[in-house]
Amino acid sequence: MAKKAKEETLNLDAILFKCRDILRQAKNSGSFFEKRDMMLTLVFLRFIGEKYEDGIVNLRNTLIEQGLNPDDPEIQKAFFDDATFADGTFDLPKESRWSTIINTPAPQLNVSLDTALRSIAETNPQLKGCFVEGTFTQRNLGANDMKKIVDEINKISHKTFGEEKDLIGRVYEYFLKEFAVNATKEEGEFYTPHDVVQLIATVIEPFDGTLYDPCCGSGGMFIQSTALVKAKQGDISRINVYGQEKEAATYRLAKMNLALRGISHNLGSESDSSFTHDLHKGLYFDYIMANPPFNLKGWWDENLRNDARWTDYGVPPESNANYAWILHMLSHLKPLDGVAGFLLANGALGDTDALEIRKQLIKNDKVEAIIILPRELFITTDISVTFWILNQNKKGGKYHGRELRNRENEILFMDLRTWTENPVKGEQKKKVLLSEDQITRVSDIYHQWQAIGTDGRDFAAPELYRSVGIEEIERNNWTLIPSKYIEFIDHDLEIDYPKEMARIQQEMKDLMKREKESQKMLEDAFKGIGYGIE
Repeated sequence: MAKKAKEETLNLDAILFKCRDILRQAKNSGSFFEKRDMMLTLVFLRFIGEKYEDGIVNLRNTLIEQGLNPDDPEIQKAFFDDATFADGTFDLPKESRWSTIINTPAPQLNVSLDTALRSIAETNPQLKGCFVEGTFTQRNLGANDMKKIVDEINKISHKTFGEEKDLIGRVYEYFLKEFAVNATKEEGEFYTPHDVVQLIATVIEPFDGTLYDPCCGSGGMFIQSTALVKAKQGDISRINVYGQEKEAATYRLAKMNLALRGISHNLGSESDSSFTHDLHKGLYFDYIMANPPFNLKGWWDENLRNDARWTDYGVPPESNANYAWILHMLSHLKPLDGVAGFLLANGALGDTDALEIRKQLIKNDKVEAIIILPRELFITTDISVTFWILNQNKKGGKYHGRELRNRENEILFMDLRTWTENPVKGEQKKKVLLSEDQITRVSDIYHQWQAIGTDGRDFAAPELYRSVGIEEIERNNWTLIPSKYIEFIDHDLEIDYPKEMARIQQEMKDLMKREKESQKMLEDAFKGIGYGIE
């Protein structure tokens, strides 16, 4: 009887690896970045095409429920020729549909793909500028190679991998990981893991109003935040997102990603640096969420020396952009009640080059919380990073249905570096994640500290968190390193050394006894067969 073939388990990484392997061997596949952009564009076409197909199925079912025949030519003309979808799904011309692409003969695929992109951009203004004209015909990948890749991409489906995931972002993360898995630099492109975004969003609660990210990458921060908004309140129309991205390809990807999700967005008219060309200058936002490139070098431009963003704090160090990011974000927070949650490398907590800026931030009562995260949260770097919270209103009042106390001249410190008990399997390097329970615990601690009835002078748990007054921070020369303030117990002092030494000595005696017994058994065995042991 023949063995039953094993059912193939679809795995996103396995599909992408196969595509990458095809591209590696193919002629004219281009640089790493060109391969990545080609793959992301194909994934976009697959996703937008699948959403269209789902939309048509839902529309047909709705018409049937209303007693109409969706196959009637008049009904087809009225409802399908220029379809409108309530959930933001894009109506696609026939040449742009995935069903057309997947059935195109291999020799015609490159032309067909570029035609699909051009038609999408012409019929959907929101997607204008998302694609490079001639992406596939200029690269002119071999017909068979392109067909193999399209067939692999066809396996990627929301039905398979889950509607709730940021799948385009996940593909983006894959290529970052493959490019930078052995990197040791603390700068460059990063995709923020879902659990980290969930932590930031759960803590600062960007549930309505305006949300800004000055270095938005592929848009994953927005997508995952709005997913949390939908889970909490069910209406993403209550929040408007604004962002900026320097890298042109990533900017296009973000526009694709947000449009695909039906998220209203303003990423500016072009890709450019938030420092040298602020596309949202003069705008103030309710919330800011960001994961800037850690310790970014090469950001400085001499024209920035007298920039208004540094006016009250001083010029940030030119050596890296950590404090430039802080001051840039602060300049965009609503003056009375804006809240920002962002990540920075740990060096910013006690950087002597930025001491005066940090001192002024603390004295102006902008810093609300400092939370050190575990190492290994990111695929592309293993350094421990800090989650900063800035708040323009520490005086108290109502906030999202909660009554907050006055927290002026206090900062909450947390240290989560020991929270490494949730390893992620199947990665090429060690990686951990924060569980739902851990995220909830951090949020509960923070919100309890904010709440009326809490005494900030006595809010602490050894080795985890502590509320600290500005006077103590001043005595510590304005450092924001949590270990300077949180109590860490010397567990060596808890050891009963006489008892421990007695235990070790007894274990040594038992070991020696067992070795002697084993030696004797060996000697007896050899004697039994006529051999002695010298």
